[in-house]
Amino acid sequence: MAGRNPGTELELGWISKVHVNRPAVVRHAEQIKKWRTVKGNWQAAWLLKAVTCIDLTTLSGDDTPSNVHRLCFKAKHPIREDLLKALDMHDKGITVGAVCVYPTRVTDAVNALKVAGCNIPVASVAAGFPSGQTPLETKLAEIKLAVEYGAREIDIVISRSLVLTGQWERLYEEIRQCREACGKAHMKTILATGELGSLANVYKASMIAMMAGSDFIKTSTGKEVENATFPVGIVMMRAIREFYWQTGNKVGFKPAGGIRTAKEAITWLMLVKEELGVEWLTPELFRLGASSLLEDIEKQIFYHVTGSYALQHDLAMA
Repeated sequence: MAGRNPGTELELGWISKVHVNRPAVVRHAEQIKKWRTVKGNWQAAWLLKAVTCIDLTTLSGDDTPSNVHRLCFKAKHPIREDLLKALDMHDKGITVGAVCVYPTRVTDAVNALKVAGCNIPVASVAAGFPSGQTPLETKLAEIKLAVEYGAREIDIVISRSLVLTGQWERLYEEIRQCREACGKAHMKTILATGELGSLANVYKASMIAMMAGSDFIKTSTGKEVENATFPVGIVMMRAIREFYWQTGNKVGFKPAGGIRTAKEAITWLMLVKEELGVEWLTPELFRLGASSLLEDIEKQIFYHVTGSYALQHDLAMA
């Protein structure tokens, strides 16, 4: 992953007069949905790029070592080998960006990836995921345990109540302490944007999270009613751009929740390219949080290579 974001001192002046033109943002988001997608080899190339940016995720109450091992195998072999050979991409080391699990499954994932002989990082959700309704001391302890178990990336979740009540100093301090608890592990901060009340709050929370040292800001836990949407993505990316202009520090962006189709993945990639530039189109600065997206991407690549639709047994590991 890219170099760490050291953060800054709390600068409330950066958010004190924020106004988001919601109708304009929504209009832009509607235009994005109408963008014509790429076709043919260009589509295949964009889809393979999307694969390398996926945080392949399982966050279920019935997760077991066996299904985590299966997930890790898929993380190393996201696309069938013969399909990659047909695209002359079999020797490019294409894997997903990370494997994301609960803290109790981190050791399983680390061991499975070690056995597989690959260096894919393990990410762990923590800090009271998904609600954030956990005492700070417990959040910090959970983060430290996940890092001790071998997680190299930590996806924390903020206390939404601090945003809704305008307690920006407390939010900054809480995220800052989580950052310290992460140690050398990179920290992604989940804003749970569907529960923040307004796009202005999304922008403010994004800025506070980056000031506090977040290496990534992430839209959602995937457990809210509303998850990754284009209006929210636009606002968060413009906050990232403003933070970069102010500090020179690049912060990554991760939309998560509800991204299920190859077309949606390409649209997110195109939006990142438009708002932040090509340099953000790497796993170091862009991730897609998804559990079922990879299946549709592999189906689309199968169709591109073979000219026929995949049957269930064709992509058994999807």
